[in-house]
Amino acid sequence: MNPNIALTILIAYFAMLITVSWYTSKGADTNTFFTANRQTPWYLVAFAMIGTSLSGVTFISVPGAVGSKAFSYFQVILGNIVGYYVIATVLMPLYYRMNLISIYGYLEKRFGFWSYKTGAGFFLLARTVGSAIRLYIAAGVLQIAIFDSFGIPFEVSVAITILLIWLYTFKGGVKTIIITDTLQTTFLVTAVILTIILISSDLGMGFGEMVSTISKSDYSQIFFWDANDPKNFFKQFISGIFIAIVMTGLDQDLMQKNLTCKNIGEAQKNMLWFTGTFSVVVFLFLSLGALLYLYATTKGIAIPAKTDDLYPLLALNHFGMVVGITFLLGITAATYASSDSALTALTTSFCIDFMSVEGRPETERARIKHWVHIGFSVLFYLVILVFNRLNSQDVVTAVFDLAGYTYGPLLGLYAFGLFTNRPVRDGLVPLICLASPLLTLFVNNHSAEWFNGYKFGFERLVLNGLFTYLGLWAVSRKKTVNDPVPA
Repeated sequence: MNPNIALTILIAYFAMLITVSWYTSKGADTNTFFTANRQTPWYLVAFAMIGTSLSGVTFISVPGAVGSKAFSYFQVILGNIVGYYVIATVLMPLYYRMNLISIYGYLEKRFGFWSYKTGAGFFLLARTVGSAIRLYIAAGVLQIAIFDSFGIPFEVSVAITILLIWLYTFKGGVKTIIITDTLQTTFLVTAVILTIILISSDLGMGFGEMVSTISKSDYSQIFFWDANDPKNFFKQFISGIFIAIVMTGLDQDLMQKNLTCKNIGEAQKNMLWFTGTFSVVVFLFLSLGALLYLYATTKGIAIPAKTDDLYPLLALNHFGMVVGITFLLGITAATYASSDSALTALTTSFCIDFMSVEGRPETERARIKHWVHIGFSVLFYLVILVFNRLNSQDVVTAVFDLAGYTYGPLLGLYAFGLFTNRPVRDGLVPLICLASPLLTLFVNNHSAEWFNGYKFGFERLVLNGLFTYLGLWAVSRKKTVNDPVPA
C-alpha cells in the first residue's frame, strides 16, 4: 500500500476521534471522566465493549494462530459465555449495590486497607503490561505500513500513537471512550466481514462454498480431547470461564463501562447482548484465519515464520487497495478501542484507589487526574519499548500467560470474599498475593515432570487463584458476633 494513502487514513481517523472527544467532553468534570455521570444507554456500552475486549491481539494473532491451533480458541469463548453469566448475576449486582467507582473498593470493605491496595495494585500491573502488549502489536503494523516509509523510527511512532490517544481521552474520559469505542467497533467488525467477502470472491467461492471449504479443512477443528494437549477442551473451557470472570468482571477497564449504565437492569441487559455479539465476532475472526491460510496455500505464498505477520502480509501486499485500507482501519480501531479504554481505567483506578480523590474539591481532583493520566501514558510508552526488545513468543500466549500470573490473586481474593464470611489478617494479604504467582510459576515449570506429561495452559490462572484462596484461609479465622458484616 502507498504509505501516503495509509498516512492520510490515519490522520482522518484521529481527526474523527478528536472531533468526537471535543463534542462529548463539553462541560465534563471528573465525575464525567470516571463514570460518565451514569447516564450511558446499555446498547452503546454493549457495542463499545466488543472493541475493548477484542483489541489488536484478536485482530492479528487469533487469525494467525489458526494455522497451528485450528479453531481451538473457540473452546475458550464457550467458557467465556459461562463467565459472563457469572459476572452479570453475581459481580455486577454487588458493584451496583455498593455504588462503586473503582470495583476494588469492595476489597477494602470486605477485608481491609492492605487487601484493597493489593487488589488495585495487581490490576494496575496486569492492565498496564497487557494493554501495552496489545498496543505494541498495532504499533508494529503501523510502523511497517506508514512510518518506515518516512524514516520515522519505532520509538518516535509509538510516542505519536500514545500522544494521540491522550489527546482524545484526557478530558471526557469514559464518556468519550464509550462513543469512540462504538465507532471503532464498527470499523473493526466491518473490516473482518469485508475481508472475508473479498477473499472468498478472489478464490471464486460463494457463501455456501466458503462455509463448506472452511468446515472441511483441518483448520476448522474446534474440540480437542487429548488430556496432555494444551488445546484440550476441558482445560480451555474451564480456563475460559475464569478468564472472563477476572479479565472482565474483576477488571476496572471493562467494568468501568458497565458502571456507567443507569441501573443494574440495563447493565445486565448490556452484558447479555455483549456476550452473544462477542462470540459471533470471534468466530468470524477464526473463519478469517482459515481463509488466510487457504488463500496462501492456493496462491503459493509462503507462510511467515511469525504467524502474527500473516494477516498484515496478505492484507497490505496481496489483497488490493480496498482490503489494505480496511485492514488498516480495523487494526487501528481494534488497538485504540482497547488502549484508550485501558488508559482511562488505569487513571481512574489510581486516582480512586491510591490518591483517594473522591472527597477532594473538584479543582484538586481534576489536577490529580490530569497528571496521573500523563503518567500512565509515559508508562505505556516505556513498557512498549521494553517489550519490543524482549518479545519472542506468540502474542496471544504472552498476554494470557501474564494474565494467569497477575489476575490470579484477584480471583482468589474475590472468591474468598464472596464464598466465605471469614475475616483475614489483612496485613498478610500482600505477601500471600505475591507468593501465589511464584508458587504457580514453580508448579507450572515442573508440571510435565510431576503429572505424567501434563502441561498447564491458560488454567494456570485457576491454580494461581486457588493458591491465593488457600493462603487467605490459612490466615483467616471464624467470624464472631462482634465482627463487621462482610460487604
